[in-house]
Amino acid sequence: MASGRGIFLFISAAVAAVAGVFVIPVLKSSWGPFEWIGGSAADLVVRNATIYTSDESMPFAEAMAVRNGIIVRVGTDASVRELIGRWTKELNLEGKLVLPGFIDSHVHLISGGLQMGRVSLNGIKTPQEFVTRVKEGLKDKTPGEWVLGGGWNNDIWGGDLPVSSWIDDITQDNPVWLSRMDGHMGLANSVALKIAGITNNSMEPVGGTILKASSGDPTGILIDSAMKLVLSVIPEISINERRDALIKASKYALTKGVTTLVDMGRYFTGAPLDDSWKDFSEVYKWADSAGKMLTRVYLFFPLQTWPRLVDLFKKKGRSLSQWIYIGGVKAFADGSLGSNSAFFHEPYEDDPHYCGLLVSDFEWLLNATVEADKRGLQVAVHAIGDKANEMVLDLFDKVNSVNEGGDHRFRIEHAQHLVAEATSRFGTQNIIASVQPDHILSDAGFAEKKIGVTRALEGSYLFRSLIAGGAKLAFGSDWPVADIDPLRSIKTAMHRIPPWQETSWIPSERIELKDALYAYTIGASHACFLDKELGSLSPGKYADFVVLPSSSWEEFEQNLPSHVSATYVGGVQAYP
Repeated sequence: MASGRGIFLFISAAVAAVAGVFVIPVLKSSWGPFEWIGGSAADLVVRNATIYTSDESMPFAEAMAVRNGIIVRVGTDASVRELIGRWTKELNLEGKLVLPGFIDSHVHLISGGLQMGRVSLNGIKTPQEFVTRVKEGLKDKTPGEWVLGGGWNNDIWGGDLPVSSWIDDITQDNPVWLSRMDGHMGLANSVALKIAGITNNSMEPVGGTILKASSGDPTGILIDSAMKLVLSVIPEISINERRDALIKASKYALTKGVTTLVDMGRYFTGAPLDDSWKDFSEVYKWADSAGKMLTRVYLFFPLQTWPRLVDLFKKKGRSLSQWIYIGGVKAFADGSLGSNSAFFHEPYEDDPHYCGLLVSDFEWLLNATVEADKRGLQVAVHAIGDKANEMVLDLFDKVNSVNEGGDHRFRIEHAQHLVAEATSRFGTQNIIASVQPDHILSDAGFAEKKIGVTRALEGSYLFRSLIAGGAKLAFGSDWPVADIDPLRSIKTAMHRIPPWQETSWIPSERIELKDALYAYTIGASHACFLDKELGSLSPGKYADFVVLPSSSWEEFEQNLPSHVSATYVGGVQAYP
């Protein structure tokens, strides 16, 4: 027979449901096991707001109560009034819009923080400006000290790749490494090439290219796995530098309303496999134990290291703390379009015999994915070109047939260029498309030149087609490739207007606001197994939310703001 206490809980739940309010029970050892939160005051009450919850059962609300960092009630102002106690902080937003904290589904967090203090080549428009920026970066360097930086995009100044001779005269005393914006290509000066032992006789590694001039001499450009030839001789970044980079990057993310980040590890494809593990043990664990974590992170590690992650997963599970979550493992199928190393069915326009690069052995990739997935690890694979994406879809299909059942949540990172039939396969195979809308702002300018107008317009960034095919989208930035800026990314996904034109690029693939918000909130949390903790403003989830300057939902729809007014993590104001 049900106890009187149980009957009370049932009736209370029914009354709350009728009243149009979400509530949850909270632990109370003195009388329990549960007592309705109505008997305890909230730490924070957000009221007189327009709250978009991203929860289908109650999409909008006007008030929210938070206790111990957890949302305990969402509903009307009247419904949360009884939770206001003597010490409760009231946040009267006067109608301002509240959204769930954004989840950036693909970043290189520590790399981004490090890049903030290096030579920035983002947005430069001429080779002359390239040289000037490098010269400025030399000012505080001593002889022999490495000059590091990146962000250049040769397509902005016409497509010609930089060469070491551009900067050799001004960098005779310093080795230099400058990565392209996509992280799949970089420029080394002659000093760096000499240290790395790269000559005209150097053999190219599998999955990489050493570009050479007609004379046979290296130009300084290294592509994909060839980058590790230089990366391996760059002195290791100190622990303190990496710790500072995490704090700096996290603070920056909060200014953009991002409260959770999916960290895919070091930025470069040729980065040493152990780097992600060093960042985990020396930076993330330190920040967690020292109380310095500012955002939540979901970590991926190189697929090659899956046995090590399995051991950690068995001991700790997916959640190491409220700040750090163990994600899974990531591998690469191909390179990038900008570096001409994305793998396509058909050749590049300027090279009729070249279709791009496969940077992983697919037999190894299949076997490693089977073993990692079998042990409960999430697997994400980078794929840009249409052929690479098709091969990864085939690979995941084979893994599903071997490891039947279970909740895999396989991810394809980027999924930029697809053949038409691939869009429906994401849905039927339950593959998550982890995509970055703001890449459109750069790629739209050169995709048609690299792979032809027809292929570019029919198969690039097919967001609407993916949704129509049943795929789940998760949005991110790929920072530092593109800026962390969810509001801009949402606008890009909705309108697809590059900065140099006034019309949409492939307008048929524009998506609705609700779909874009989904991909940055509950869809993104589903993509990293955190949909029970994050992604919507629902009772029982962390109170991570952003306040926007928009005075109503209608104003937000008509004119997306360019900034957030405030960011809260666990019910505590984290920005400004």
